[in-house]
Amino acid sequence: MTLTINGETVTVPDEVKTVSDLLSYFQLTNKLAIVEVNVRIIEKHEYGTTALADGDRIEIVHFVGGG
Repeated sequence: MTLTINGETVTVPDEVKTVSDLLSYFQLTNKLAIVEVNVRIIEKHEYGTTALADGDRIEIVHFVGGG
């Protein structure tokens, strides 16, 4: 499946079907992240049920600590 993630075209495996799968694929499962799919912010409790489709536009913002 081909997605546009943070402005870049990315091809992900067919096993990536939900927002939760996508975060796992990018190893962001345990990170604090905000996900937007096609201009709709997805609530965390919806990650496992929000299906992704070829051509979706996704924005992922995650926080990085530092000092």
